[in-house]
Formats: sequence, C-alpha cells, structure tokens
Amino acid sequence: MADFKEIIGQTQIKEHFLTAIETKRISHAYILHGEAGSGKKMLADAFSKALLCEDSSSPYACGICKSCIQAESGNHPDIRHVTHEKLSILVDDIRDQVNNDIGIKPYSSTHKVYIIPEAHKMTEQAQNALLKTIEEPPSYAVILLITDNISGLLPTIQSRCVILNTKPVNKEQIADYLMKKLSMEKEQAQIAAGFCQGNMGQAIRFAASDDFQEMKSQVLRLLRNIDSMELTEILETIRGFSQNKGLINDYLDLMLLWYRDVLMFKITKDNNLLLYQDEYNAISRQASVRTYEDVENIIQAINKVKIRLAANVNFDVAIELMIFTIKCG
Repeated sequence: MADFKEIIGQTQIKEHFLTAIETKRISHAYILHGEAGSGKKMLADAFSKALLCEDSSSPYACGICKSCIQAESGNHPDIRHVTHEKLSILVDDIRDQVNNDIGIKPYSSTHKVYIIPEAHKMTEQAQNALLKTIEEPPSYAVILLITDNISGLLPTIQSRCVILNTKPVNKEQIADYLMKKLSMEKEQAQIAAGFCQGNMGQAIRFAASDDFQEMKSQVLRLLRNIDSMELTEILETIRGFSQNKGLINDYLDLMLLWYRDVLMFKITKDNNLLLYQDEYNAISRQASVRTYEDVENIIQAINKVKIRLAANVNFDVAIELMIFTIKCG
C-alpha cells in the first residue's frame, strides 16, 4: 500500500489529506477523480493508511504500528474495498458491503474507511442507496469514491462529497522516477514521460512494456524515411499500426513527440533538448527543410486525426489528410 511520501506529484491532494488528518477535520465522503493511471487508488490507500495510523505525532503513516502493517498487507479490518462481480456496481453490492456494515463501529481504529473503485459504474439505484448513507453517516465513517468519469455520478452524490481532481505530473519528475526506481536509460525515461503526458501510471506501464518498445521502433522507422516514401506506402504502414496491439492514438502520440523534437531543434539547435536524441541526424535534416509553419501544421494535423478518429471519421480519409500535410506542408 502506498505512502504519501512515495507518490510522485499530486501535491494539492496530498496536502489536503495531510491537513485534514492534522487538524482532525475529516470529511465523511470524497471523490477522487482523474484519468486512469493518475494515482487515484494510491492516494486513497495512502490516506486510509495515514488516517488509521496509531502514531498521532505526524499526519504521515509511521509504517511500523500494527495498523500500518495491517494496511500494508491489505488486511486492515477497518479499511473496506467495495467489489463487484457484474459489469455494474449493483444496489445489493452497496447495501451488503457499505450500508449494512457501516453501522458497525471500527474494529481497532478511530475511523472506518470504505473505498469504492470505479464508482461511476454504480447503477442509479446503487447511487441512491449510497446517497442515504452519505447524507447521514456515522461520525467515524469515511467513504472514498474513485472514478475517471465523474459525470457518471449523480449530482446529488457530487454535491455531498469533497471533489479532488488529480493533475498531470511534471514530465521531469516522471523521467527522474523512471531512471531512479526502474533503472531506465535517460532517453527511454524521457520518451515514456513525454508520451504519457503527465500520467505516472501509464508511464510506468509503457516504460516496461515490450509492446511500447516495438511501437516506438515502428514509428521511428517510418519517420526516419517518411520524406522519401510514397503516400500509399505511408498509408499502408499507418494502417498496419492500427491493426497492431497498440492503439492508433499511441502511435500518433509517438509521432507528435517526433515533430515536437523537429520544432524544438529548429528553434534551439540543441541536441540535448531532444527526446529522440539517437535520431539527431534525421530530426536535424527534417528541421532544416521544413519551415516553422510546416512543422506546426503537421502537429495540428496529427491532433486533428485523433479528434476525427474519435468521431468515427473514415480511417483512410483521416490519415490521408494527415499524410498530405506531412508530405506537402
């Protein structure tokens, strides 16, 4: 189970929780909202562990008391994780695991914590059942709703919770973590950090993924040679990307990083600022033959493809427009 000191970024949420523990002003219900991989579960676990810690001299979990050891092992009797077997969280799940249990006082702590992952999957019936508990909770109860889709929660639920939104983590912090904790090479760490756009969980997942390394190799092979390739050849290559294990958006994001490098080198002429430093020759060559406007148009074209594909525009048409921009400026 995570500790606040181990969580990279999310400073505002960590400070909110630590202040709440220190001042003993704990809300009865929180919503932790943010994209998948942004650290919501780690924050919920760290808060639960610190809140129930037996050492009251610090808002941080001591890590050595009986409560911390139980939390770390996932066997704390006063930390309940709501689970479900169906695609949705049904009203019986909430009644059985929260409503019918919350009246029982904590076993060994001052508080009793209920963590509901994927809270947006609660049916309307389930949410209304939970609402009654949130409106009149026991003084010791704390409910943590974790979601990447807050619009899936009823306004009445939202209005009765403290909403904490995760933020993108600084790319330098992510890269530093990957190098120090996962022993990654600097270039690999910087590419993973840039690719994942502030999402620490995604950066860790992709950094260690063979699929990600293969995706990157495929994109680099294309972009090194794109100026000498025919439009149809480029289209076939990208069409092949879409049939691979990775999502097409992942390939497009890797292409974005390349053209941001082209733009960066064009502006600074500094190889040290490139994410794809090993591709210096190809990047510097492309920077020399494209205008600033050309590169900016390409970046915009890649972003537009992502929007068009999300709107179910014909794949070949969307990609052809992007390729035309890349080839013709």
